[in-house]
Amino acid sequence: MECRQCATPLDRPGDYCLVCQTENADTIVLELQRERARVTVLFEETVVGHRTVTTTPEPDKEQERSELRYFAGQIADDVRRKRPEEVYATGERDVLREVRAQLRYPFYRIAAEDPVEHVIERKGDPPLDVVEASVAEKLGGSHSTLIGGRAGRDVLEVVAGHPHVKKIIPGPIEAGGSGSRTGVRGKVTRADDTGNVRLLLRDGSSVQENRVVTTANNRELGERVRDDLNDALVEAGFAQ
Repeated sequence: MECRQCATPLDRPGDYCLVCQTENADTIVLELQRERARVTVLFEETVVGHRTVTTTPEPDKEQERSELRYFAGQIADDVRRKRPEEVYATGERDVLREVRAQLRYPFYRIAAEDPVEHVIERKGDPPLDVVEASVAEKLGGSHSTLIGGRAGRDVLEVVAGHPHVKKIIPGPIEAGGSGSRTGVRGKVTRADDTGNVRLLLRDGSSVQENRVVTTANNRELGERVRDDLNDALVEAGFAQ
């Protein structure tokens, strides 16, 4: 494949052209399995290339982490060569998490039988707004007390750090059943019809339901944000 601007030969289809500083891809779709990943490159709703990355999982648990990180790194390197505007991914959760951690592009998790066709069909949809604000700016409502004190605020910081979260409105703290786990835990529940979700904080037997206002405007987009938030809570060690 040649650069669409200056016709310089590209090492791989969709690579960013370093000669004339031109992008030759705007979207990447990742289909991630534990042993194999398919990287599909799109430009203006047209598939311009594919690449398959493979690995052999290590049986030893201590070595498996390094092997997974290296596998994800190969996938991430291929994405970075394209400098895309956005990345969509589906598949095995551990691989997806590791790849996302190594990239700094807008990254969306999707669920579809044909991920590439799904992304192409949605290309005309307007992107979700990004909210750049501090935790203090995103925190509102009449209930300022958070469950778990500082630990509860740490959970909210994880949620507030998501670019599609506009506001977090803490609710009252209620006594629940007996809690078997120590420490503050969080879980984001299903989105409503307006795309907003709720963050359930639990500390022992106490529970606090917090309303999370997102930039999504419907249930489907809200579910994408919910999945991202729950993944972030898992990565931060706060998941229920």
